[in-house]
Amino acid sequence: MTSTSSTRAHEPDAHGPDVHEPAAHEPAAHEARPHGGRGVPPAERGGGLAPVGSPARNGLASPAALAMATLALLVLVPYAHPSLSRLRVLTPLPEGEGLVVVPAPAPVASVGETTLATETTEQAELRQPEEVALPAAAAELLPAAVASEGKPPRPIEDPSGKAMTPFFRALAAVERKAPQSIARITYFGDSIVASDFVTATLRRKLQKRFGDAGHGFMLMANAWPGYFHNDVVRFAGPGWQVSRVVGPFAKDGLYGLGGVSFRSQGAGVFSRFATAETGSYGRAVSRFAVDYLKHPEGGRMEIKIDGESREMIDTRADEAGSAIATYEVPDGPHGIEVRAHGPGVRAFGVWMERDTPGVVLDAIGIQGCRIRFLDKSDDAHFAEQLRARNPALTVFHYGMNESEDGELYPLDQYEATMKAVLEQVTAALPGSSCLLVGPMDRADKKGEVYRSRPVIPKLAAIQRRVAGQVGCGYFDTFGAMGGSGSMGIWVQRGLGGADLAHPSGAGAEVIGRWLYLSLMEAYEGWKASAARP
Repeated sequence: MTSTSSTRAHEPDAHGPDVHEPAAHEPAAHEARPHGGRGVPPAERGGGLAPVGSPARNGLASPAALAMATLALLVLVPYAHPSLSRLRVLTPLPEGEGLVVVPAPAPVASVGETTLATETTEQAELRQPEEVALPAAAAELLPAAVASEGKPPRPIEDPSGKAMTPFFRALAAVERKAPQSIARITYFGDSIVASDFVTATLRRKLQKRFGDAGHGFMLMANAWPGYFHNDVVRFAGPGWQVSRVVGPFAKDGLYGLGGVSFRSQGAGVFSRFATAETGSYGRAVSRFAVDYLKHPEGGRMEIKIDGESREMIDTRADEAGSAIATYEVPDGPHGIEVRAHGPGVRAFGVWMERDTPGVVLDAIGIQGCRIRFLDKSDDAHFAEQLRARNPALTVFHYGMNESEDGELYPLDQYEATMKAVLEQVTAALPGSSCLLVGPMDRADKKGEVYRSRPVIPKLAAIQRRVAGQVGCGYFDTFGAMGGSGSMGIWVQRGLGGADLAHPSGAGAEVIGRWLYLSLMEAYEGWKASAARP
């Protein structure tokens, strides 16, 4: 967040490629890089016949041949050394479908904006089925992974014994069908959460048991190619200008809840959100909320509900500040459109909820994010955004991109910056529970041997320690997978992704199930304890 903290450390001078972009080098979010940084030497200029008397030209030195040779060299270089294996483009995918690996633009370490040039569309290829068929090979080796009910492989760790109490109280109220009761979860994470895989499974299972109180928060448009939400319809036209906590950065540090600020350059840019048209979840809504910024250069935006104009909002104000416009509708299928009528509209996202007891889960996925990047946001603004959502549980699911940093970013500073972010969130939400979901195992492959990265257990140990210090719960994903060496097994059994870092679609389903089972185990224990005289 924009206030200076003594815990903030200098970012590492060099990173490997971010794990969500296996086919291209990506610098750390603080490092500037010119666009299109893969130039080739200028080819021989000129055309037509050589002048009389000049030496004969060799066809192998033609511009086309040089370009082809350069391309071949770029493709083959990653095969020369195992450390460059993530850049290989000709390697077939291993067993496992629906990999949560979608290339994204490299973070730009400058203050400014970038234009979203493509539409936000259905992206059916990213949709997670309601019933995921897990690979038979996974059942043979990991029977706990395919259990839809029962005991989780790891419990929620809570040394204080009360970290999860606010959330469990909210669940109990929902279970009693108390009027206007909602157990709201705001779930922060990196590319896994941006694709709504683990979070979709957790949302669906909680809503199946406790009730569907709405889909929750969504960004105005796809700030990254892999951004996706299940059980809702989303569409946005091209043209939004965006600043993000992973760069390019907003000068004022105002990114809303989801880490992205969207600005209109002129009239016509729009975003639409609607209830799901198929499936068992997300079929109804009672309330839309538009999260936007009032500020001195604000413009006008129109709100349409089910195609009919509902309100024209002037976002101009003397001082910048968060604003929420709420629209009630009869519970059922509906849609909302947010359309700019000129330049200066700054919006953050929309959330959808229902006037019925149940669970809402906001999937706040930021591709390429580390937990310390949440510190890019202005302190007061971020706290204001958190309080506007008022979650009963805040979840932090990070570690994958930190594992790419290795120890180039010192681990003591990783611990300090993470603790600072968590303390700011818990200060903003003193009546909310918090939970850290630990990192997955991550491997490198040499020949036929998979070796876990040594930094993974270190990151897991730090997260567990900080969770205890701040008063959060902790789920040990690394241990649940089987510890060191488990990612190689997951890949071979169809649960791990081709990059040896992400889960496959089936693996994401497994992690979502584990989180649900561990939460329900802890919840039932809490209820039993509360019932004792």
